[in-house]
Amino acid sequence: MNPAIFEEMNVSRETFDRLNTYVELVRRWNPKINLVSRNSLADIWTRHILDSVQVYRCADSFQHWCDLGSGGGFPGMVCAIIAIEEAPQAQFSFVESDQRKAAFLRNVARECGANCRVFSIRIEIVDPMSADILSARALADLKTLMSFCDRHLSQTGTALLPKGASWKKELEDAREQWSFQFEPITSLTEPQAVILRIKGVSRG
Repeated sequence: MNPAIFEEMNVSRETFDRLNTYVELVRRWNPKINLVSRNSLADIWTRHILDSVQVYRCADSFQHWCDLGSGGGFPGMVCAIIAIEEAPQAQFSFVESDQRKAAFLRNVARECGANCRVFSIRIEIVDPMSADILSARALADLKTLMSFCDRHLSQTGTALLPKGASWKKELEDAREQWSFQFEPITSLTEPQAVILRIKGVSRG
């Protein structure tokens, strides 16, 4: 790994060691359950770890963080690992309907000591989470994500949603049905991409 990436992450050595454990678990499990694409695995520290760390850095203080469609744990598990030191009182909830990926997430949480619950159930039917922070990466278009935010965010909560180069079009489409405040934060890892910081989600 490029040492500059470690500096960009701005995490302690202990947190870095836990993230390294996580990366090794991804490498071990990936051939069986396809957590990330084979091409991106070679660049996992930039494409997945740093990309997730920057989501954590966009968060306000929180007690409950919910990550939807968690898959291999990006960004949610990375954020939970950082929070072991930086927000030890916080609870993380992962919603992942694929049983094998849910088993992987539970394994990572045990190995790394992260304070996580994993719900292996569909996002639409799991009980409302009332989350302070909600994240979802590469899960759905923004219009669909707004319905998930409406269900699972607390009234004062914030959604942190990484989006690619077409984010402005997704924003236009979502605002046809939803009202919300948003702030686009330019991605550190992809200049055309952003993290959308969204609050006050309501229909109409």
